[in-house]
Amino acid sequence: MKNYIKADEWQIIEEGFDPKLNEISESLFSIGNGHMGQRANFEEAYSGKTLQGNYIAGVYYPDKTRVGWWKNGYPENFAKVLNAANWIGIDINIENEQLDLATCKVLDFKRVLNMREGYLQRTFIAELKSGKQIKVNAKRFCSIVDEEAGAIEYTISPINFSGAITINAYIDGDIANKDSNYDEKFWDAVNSEANNNEAYLTLRTKKTLYEVCTGACAHVYKNGNHAGVRYVGSAQEKYTSTIINVDAKQGEGLSIYKYAVNVSSQNYKSEDLLSTCKKILNEVSAKGFDNMLAEQAAAWKEKWNESDIIIEGDVAAQQGIRFNIFQLNQTYTGKDDRLNIGPKGFTGEKYGGSTYWDTEAYCVPFYLATASQQVTKNLLIYRYKQLDKAIENAQKLGFNNGAALYPMVTMNGEECHNEWEITFEEIHRNGAIAYAIYNYINYTGDIDYLQEYGLEVLIGIARFWAQRVNWSENKGKFVMLGVTGPNEYENNVNNNWYTSTIACWSMEYASDAVNYVKANSDKKYQQLIKKLSFNEADETSSWDDICKNMYFPKDENKNIFLQQDGFLDKEIIPVNYLDPVERPLNQNWSWDRILRSCYIKQADVLQGLYFFSDKFDTETLRSNYEFYEPLTVHESSLSPCVHAILAARLSREDDAYNFYLRTSRLDLDDYNNDTEDGLHITSMAGTWMSVVEGFAGMQVKNDKLSFSPFLPNQWKSYSFNITFRGALINVLINTDGICLSNYSTHNVRINVFDEHCDINSNAQIFVAHKVRV
Repeated sequence: MKNYIKADEWQIIEEGFDPKLNEISESLFSIGNGHMGQRANFEEAYSGKTLQGNYIAGVYYPDKTRVGWWKNGYPENFAKVLNAANWIGIDINIENEQLDLATCKVLDFKRVLNMREGYLQRTFIAELKSGKQIKVNAKRFCSIVDEEAGAIEYTISPINFSGAITINAYIDGDIANKDSNYDEKFWDAVNSEANNNEAYLTLRTKKTLYEVCTGACAHVYKNGNHAGVRYVGSAQEKYTSTIINVDAKQGEGLSIYKYAVNVSSQNYKSEDLLSTCKKILNEVSAKGFDNMLAEQAAAWKEKWNESDIIIEGDVAAQQGIRFNIFQLNQTYTGKDDRLNIGPKGFTGEKYGGSTYWDTEAYCVPFYLATASQQVTKNLLIYRYKQLDKAIENAQKLGFNNGAALYPMVTMNGEECHNEWEITFEEIHRNGAIAYAIYNYINYTGDIDYLQEYGLEVLIGIARFWAQRVNWSENKGKFVMLGVTGPNEYENNVNNNWYTSTIACWSMEYASDAVNYVKANSDKKYQQLIKKLSFNEADETSSWDDICKNMYFPKDENKNIFLQQDGFLDKEIIPVNYLDPVERPLNQNWSWDRILRSCYIKQADVLQGLYFFSDKFDTETLRSNYEFYEPLTVHESSLSPCVHAILAARLSREDDAYNFYLRTSRLDLDDYNNDTEDGLHITSMAGTWMSVVEGFAGMQVKNDKLSFSPFLPNQWKSYSFNITFRGALINVLINTDGICLSNYSTHNVRINVFDEHCDINSNAQIFVAHKVRV
């Protein structure tokens, strides 16, 4: 665990430059706006260890799969969001010496991510080999107002010399993905041009043929005025730049303002990209850096009003939750139903930037409560539009009759993951997508979504589950063989309790959805029957039979659901008996040893108990939690939040707080020693869940919000806003109790500690704490 980030409620602060930590910091200080994102690479040249990262949402390449042993059914490609043209580059040469923090002496260094206003700032003093010292103050952001634009203010001040400085403000398109399977570069050049202080570069992806035009312009100021310098444009095949020569004076500030725009053929015709890029670039540069930054601050203020969680009395916890919320809002805005959320967002290449089940299981609750209803709806429509591909994916594995298997990893709906134990076996992801439909409808009340989109998806998923089980003569039950549950430290197991549970729930929910649409929109229902060749009587009766006769492994003596058949045959040794030097297991143990061990990567049985806790009594929740949590190593970023929520529901408040702190500071403190390759964006939504669903006990029951909160001992209070069915509710929990404020124009009813509370419009109520059992 690292501990070099300074505690601050609104800022992420790094003081001093340690090259060994640079790639971690590049992840932590990443910026984005939902359309594009940027790792915290330096503007100036850096010859040290770095992971260059610029990303354009939705632009990807199907990299040819590379495996040692090909298996039938493997996808031929792994889709990857591409490292795109580097637009931030500003090389600085001082009398033929290049400014490079890897080769010069860094006398002072500070990097700050301002989360309140949405920008990255870096200041340093560097001493070159000649002894010349220079001070730099760099500030940049990706605009959430002009989402195709970014801006940089880069100020240099000679400390102990006067002399000639050459500035090269460039766009570099000759870049590569670090995770390229065959060291292939994925971009072809289309066009490059440079004229005076403007430079443009258009690239096209191989195979997928996306085109992206990147444009940039540079302006140089001295002491707040135009420097009156000459701008020289230079254009090569994949590289364009503006070169400026300036005579700098000791102690005099020299500011370079660089504005950049990325436009893609996803949104514009290819023949219009260059002209569109020029138009937008002219518009944003005319605004000027200060005006753009002011607009950025105002827009972020609105976002924080919607989604902030305010914690009093615990700076580390406050910094953690704000960092997670900030990165979520930088990654996804919900404006485009063609886009989704990659596990690393715009902060790194791992996982290819593709869509996983993380979106449905972890991100949906955050966006439901903190953004407009359409944002979550667009996440669901993304899957609806890929239903045909999900049916194709199932067909490739031998399923038929419209059975749909959604991919574990995808960009366009096709499966692109090629580890057999995940591609073929980690099928519980299908259930998460069905659950997201339920979660959306349960929270918003938009039950019409079933007839618009949802029922088709639910039928496809239910058909898959019905074909995936088989009847066991030995058990006299239906069984689910050869699967991998959420715990990826077990592969090819039989009757994983979570997978079987969510499979049956999905079939039951599909039957309920059939009945609802049939009763409320017979015309739509008849259209769907024809479109899907759906035999209601036969198929729903089959689903019902499977659900009534499904085998669920359980140990009655321990009152636990078995993670899989034979789990208790393992040697059960709690995690706290392990030598800390052996952690994390996935970096120290052989895979054989991990698979035979009792250790659990992330919530598995407990994932099911989190989703369906209302179906089980408290004693069942407690016995399963007390058995499985001590065996869990939490080596998935998705693990601590689920445990925090269940611990809170079981009144294990110290456990809940410790798991919250781990999930909220997972990246800030580099718990799993893997932050350098990008942040854990999708699990960041779990941090929000830990507070709102865990500490505050928020649930939706019978169409009403329900709270059963507690206050961690380390906090004086915490508060947050919730948007629920047109109402904006502020929730404040302090040492006395819970205060609910209704900022809406209509009255709302909310359950607190299972008692009804009516709150008039623009009014508030207070409820004293009660002891939770």
